[in-house]
Amino acid sequence: MEIRTLQYFLTIAREKNISKAAEHLHITQPTLSRQMKELEETLGKQLFTRGNRQISLTDEGMILKKRAEEIISIVERTEAEVRANEELLTGDIHVGCTEKIGLNHIAQSLALMQEKHPFVRVHIKYGSTEDISSQIEKSELDFGIVIEPVDFMKYDYLKIPHSHTWGVLMSQKSPLSQLEYITADDLRQIPLLCPSQELVKNEIAGWVGGNQRKLNIVGTYNFPFALSSLVKESHLYALCFEQSFDDAMDNVCFRPLTPAIEENMVFIWRKYQVFSKPIEIFMNMLKEKVQK
Repeated sequence: MEIRTLQYFLTIAREKNISKAAEHLHITQPTLSRQMKELEETLGKQLFTRGNRQISLTDEGMILKKRAEEIISIVERTEAEVRANEELLTGDIHVGCTEKIGLNHIAQSLALMQEKHPFVRVHIKYGSTEDISSQIEKSELDFGIVIEPVDFMKYDYLKIPHSHTWGVLMSQKSPLSQLEYITADDLRQIPLLCPSQELVKNEIAGWVGGNQRKLNIVGTYNFPFALSSLVKESHLYALCFEQSFDDAMDNVCFRPLTPAIEENMVFIWRKYQVFSKPIEIFMNMLKEKVQK
């Protein structure tokens, strides 16, 4: 499959009409139809369902659309990185982050990068540790900022030497808000929201005595910014970092666990990854900041 053919395919998927897609691509409709027929023959699969008014994708077409978007994105980024030069540094840096406290650690580096290299664009994407790890492995992200524990066999990494405390976020109306610290016994009966990350849940299971089922976990989350609203407007409690939720909201409070569980944020990237010049410079800025 050629890149141009994938671009043609994505245009049809977007326009849902061969004539409109051909007009957008500045080629004739028969030429575009022939290209798609050859693509279907190459793959041995039907990619389109042709209706009276519009074209829709088959299941196989949806799979190709997802992969084609990833391939085109990687090609475009690669071309931009190769064209970058020392005199006028250009390019894109893609960063994944699991917590807002991770952004705190890169804020100064972002500002310095913008000051010294204003034509480099930094794209920040939020997601769970699993999402970020998957996107790093597929080269959709250059590196991520995640919470320990992390599988360090899979990644090179840079630890941020500032620990963060686990605890429980709750409404100020909760009886537990009167406590200074939260024990495992305090958690056993309350409706609890936990992070979706499996390694974190396993660590919490160890903290309560080796069995996560001793807790009344009613749901999971991977978007901590919304936790304050959730616990404020409900009877729920949320297990989280002290710095991860919206601390500007009234009527919620945080109580740390005892015995304490403290974790670090970690920068991770693929092992043996060759960085483009913009990413290499940005990583050096991060390392200098973290290692001070």
